[in-house]
Amino acid sequence: MKNELSIAFIGGGNMAAALASGLAGKVCAAGSIHVIDINQDAHAAWQARGMTTATAPDEALARARVWVFAVKPQNMKDVVASTRQWLRDDTLVVSVAAGIRADTLAAWLGTPEAPFGRLVRCMPNTPALVGAGTTGLAALGGVSEADRELAARLLSSVGDVVWVDGDAALDGVTALSGSGPAYVFLFLEALVAGGQKVGLTAEQAKRLALGTLAGATRLAAESSEPLSTLRERVTSKGGTTAAALDAFGAAGFAGIVEEAMAAAARRSRELAEEFGK
Repeated sequence: MKNELSIAFIGGGNMAAALASGLAGKVCAAGSIHVIDINQDAHAAWQARGMTTATAPDEALARARVWVFAVKPQNMKDVVASTRQWLRDDTLVVSVAAGIRADTLAAWLGTPEAPFGRLVRCMPNTPALVGAGTTGLAALGGVSEADRELAARLLSSVGDVVWVDGDAALDGVTALSGSGPAYVFLFLEALVAGGQKVGLTAEQAKRLALGTLAGATRLAAESSEPLSTLRERVTSKGGTTAAALDAFGAAGFAGIVEEAMAAAARRSRELAEEFGK
């Protein structure tokens, strides 16, 4: 039954490639995946995996049960207009395009008076490229429970999924997990630089930083204890960890993180206004 599902990717960039790799042979057959990408040079790689390709929207869209929009937000309105003639009532539309609100896309797919309601908007992040993504999903009212399960199954092929309520919550997802990998990379850069300043080589510092972050997040994921308890267990009164945490506190670490996330969420709302015109 899994091979009966057909999926069209409208846009063939990195996120589409990650999703298609996760889906092929697990959720559907590679031959049931159709990729529309204006970059002709990229087609050979898709075709080598058994998928069909086109440089522009075509009649294959009418046969696809699921459409995944994965194009740049500034191009979305024109791309949607070029696909509408093949949209069916039973098509499930999944958008992984940043900055385009679900109600905006629904109006473009239908009309402002009769928007297309079978739509799930997603905010994945770049670890999806290695099958370790975290994706926030929000569904419009026309999405059935079966559609929700299908959308979750598609995005679960590249990591974990979290359902939230509406575009406003997805701004929060953007600020936390969407932009979050950059925060982690920045922290890792700082750990490596700090390690070198206390006598380690760059290679030693990077290995220790990566291992520490991976181990700590795994412990947090597998433990039933609150994060605060895990932190306290590492922190002895008057010890080295306490000295480091005091320095973080003096620099306003928690406030900096909160301010950074607020800035990201605010910019997400601004981009939605810009791209939704």
